[in-house]
Amino acid sequence: METQYEERLGTDKMLPLIIRMSLPAVAAQLVNLLYSVVDRIYIGHIEGIGTDALAGVGVTSSVIILIAAFAQIVGGGGAPLASMALGRGDREKAGKILGNGFVMLAAFTVGTILPVYLFMKPLLLLIGASEATIGYAVSYLRIYLIGTFFVQIATGLNSFINAQGRPGTAMLSVMIGAALNIALDPLFIFVFDMGVAGAALATVISQFCSALWILVFLFSKKATLRIEKENLKPDRKIISSVVSLGLAPFVMASTESLVGFVLNGMLKTFGDIYVSALTVMQSAMQIVSVPLNGFQQGFSPVISYNFGHRNPERVKSGFRIAMTVMFSVNLVLVVVMMCFPSVAASLFTNDDALIAVVKQYMPLFFAGLTIFGLQRACQSMFVALGQAKISLFIALLRKVFLLVPLALILPHFLGVSGVYAGEAIADATAALCCVTIFAVRFPKILKTIEPATEKPLDK
Repeated sequence: METQYEERLGTDKMLPLIIRMSLPAVAAQLVNLLYSVVDRIYIGHIEGIGTDALAGVGVTSSVIILIAAFAQIVGGGGAPLASMALGRGDREKAGKILGNGFVMLAAFTVGTILPVYLFMKPLLLLIGASEATIGYAVSYLRIYLIGTFFVQIATGLNSFINAQGRPGTAMLSVMIGAALNIALDPLFIFVFDMGVAGAALATVISQFCSALWILVFLFSKKATLRIEKENLKPDRKIISSVVSLGLAPFVMASTESLVGFVLNGMLKTFGDIYVSALTVMQSAMQIVSVPLNGFQQGFSPVISYNFGHRNPERVKSGFRIAMTVMFSVNLVLVVVMMCFPSVAASLFTNDDALIAVVKQYMPLFFAGLTIFGLQRACQSMFVALGQAKISLFIALLRKVFLLVPLALILPHFLGVSGVYAGEAIADATAALCCVTIFAVRFPKILKTIEPATEKPLDK
């Protein structure tokens, strides 16, 4: 079996290796961003209804994020464990992790679709939809849910392609779907006059194509780690370990949904335009986070492989690179968004009133993100090193322990500004706490690794 793609994770020079692994993932994430951003750009510019339609689709994002978060259990928990197993030379266990991950994604699909379909309208009203926006929300979500299995596969299994040292193949899976979405959105929304339902249908078709690409590769002989029939039998021990590590990425993603419930619910009391403004600002936040997500997907398999291969020097070298890149890139993008909020808002709407609201509140909303690159680097390292409990605590800290209470309390003193200020305070506080915990724990984690018996070619 050809394993040179995996072996280079433990031998190539660290900086060029991480760049080669990360650039395709960053490109894929940038293209993937277009799934949601392009939908919102087109929807926000629908003549006469754009602002209300944007608010309706923005409310559905909380449900969509929650559903997609289950795929992070497999992608964020299973893929690092598979990388560690490959680093140890335990290919059998890596195959069982992949096979059980596929079965888990199918189960998550069934477990999430049914309750959302049954309680869709009351759920959307509870999390921020109004009588003016509920129709758009239901129209979009009802169709989007058809593609849930495709979302689970595309999100949950793509990381296993990266784990094999094949970032280019993983990138193509995302780019195929996103390119289709860009082409189909205007066709269904404007030419076929389907409105928000057309945007949802375009997304479903695009996600199907991405999932198909991934499955074809993972079932083929081109993959060094394949989905095989004998590995599809559920293994309680494997599933338990995947869930244990994957809980942190799941919580990171699902709490975004919880925050959406809380923020949209609070903003609804001040008016639908503030819900629309939050949709715009969260879309801008996605633009900032996309390069970091891609970089994380690129460097995490390198860290996990070398951790499993017992090479602490390469792990430390990878962390130094990750910290420098993620902090710098995040800071530059956040400052740009804070300085030019009107430009960001204009991408999504022609409504002067909505642009004015975004211009007023985006600098406040983004203030805490200026140092958030530090947390992203440290938290990503914890996941890559298999530190499930610490990763879970940090994920809960930012959103559940800090942001939710702040978003509920501050508006009573600061009005609508309090909702947006809660995000900034939570982001900054969580980043500082995460860095402190990492500074204490990282040296102890490294001491658990015995150096490899053979000296690596490069550090």
